Amino acid sequence: MKISLSLDLTEKEIIRNKTAKPMLYFAIGSMVMLFAGMTSAYVVRLGQGNWLKFDMPQIFYFSTAVILICSVTINWAVQSAKKDELAKVRNALLLTLLLGITFIVFQFIGWNHLTAQKIFFAGKDSNASGSFFYVITGMHLAHLIGGILYLLAVTVKSFNNKYNSKNYLSLQLCATYWHFLDGLWIYLFFFLLLIS
Repeated sequence: MKISLSLDLTEKEIIRNKTAKPMLYFAIGSMVMLFAGMTSAYVVRLGQGNWLKFDMPQIFYFSTAVILICSVTINWAVQSAKKDELAKVRNALLLTLLLGITFIVFQFIGWNHLTAQKIFFAGKDSNASGSFFYVITGMHLAHLIGGILYLLAVTVKSFNNKYNSKNYLSLQLCATYWHFLDGLWIYLFFFLLLIS
């Protein structure tokens, strides 16, 4: 039996709707395992001694507040799409994009504060505690940059009125990913803050 590749648009949308969320959840599960492994390695290395204690720069507290607000604004975008309030969808996405970029800037400022404290990623003056801090926060930032790119694509689509109460799957997927990144950062923030 041959499967026809000429599916009409409705059938293609049904297939996409059935596969998109499971694929995102699979990706999120992979990321959870990655960060669980990294934080486990952190704890194991901490137990071996020769661990430099340092204060987390205050800017990371601000970046935490910013990323929490991102969850509120991206949720506002989804709720607005459900009500066919297209201008609000665009405004909420633009605000989320701006906040996401602000988070990135704050992370770099935080890393600069660390180097000012003589906490280095590598080199003769480095310590495992600083290296782990850079790697864990850097890996989160890399995933967040991927989220920014997806958010940018979703925002561009919103200006073409692609989202409404009947069509907002990619917006919803973007929101799910952002909520995951927010929750992951909260976990990492308190982990790095409390376990040192």
